[in-house]
Amino acid sequence: MQTTLKNKTKLSTKELIIIPLFSALICIGAFIKIPIGIVPVSLQTVFVLLAGLILGSRRGSIAVALYVTLGLIGLPVFTNGGGPQYVLSPTFGYLIGMIFGAFVTGLITEKTSRRNVFVNFGAAFLGLFVIYTFGVTWLFLIKNFYLGGQAPIGALIKAGFLVFLPAAEFWCVVSAIVGKRMAYFSHRLWLQWF
Repeated sequence: MQTTLKNKTKLSTKELIIIPLFSALICIGAFIKIPIGIVPVSLQTVFVLLAGLILGSRRGSIAVALYVTLGLIGLPVFTNGGGPQYVLSPTFGYLIGMIFGAFVTGLITEKTSRRNVFVNFGAAFLGLFVIYTFGVTWLFLIKNFYLGGQAPIGALIKAGFLVFLPAAEFWCVVSAIVGKRMAYFSHRLWLQWF
């Protein structure tokens, strides 16, 4: 029993390669952005959803957590920089949400026996919903309690979620299609390498 638990908590060589690779892709995606309103639109979200779809719940969330950790220790990998002070940024909740979003996306795909574009889309959309739930909640807390504003939750839902919904749905479609192709490719590639 103890040996089985140890094996589940340790990362294999394959995981030690692929997890930082996805963290790097998320870093790159953060810099491919369109500055719109409070929260910039970036390719970062696509790579977060792909981390969940391809790596699964555990490894996908570890990849995103590694990315967030790199930003918090000072590397400028977030869309607006980095460092521990980023915790007080109105957009920090989206970063925390990405960890849980990747986990939820991966968990849904792990629990289904049929992996197709529709399942991937549903998983990605629910993962995205988790990201935006954390993001809007943090946005509300920072705006109203830290910055001392009077921002109603309805206005923040509109500015921090609804405005981005069409683009978010598009990213879910892209993630679902790419995730299905990449899951097959990565499975065959890893079987050859290891």
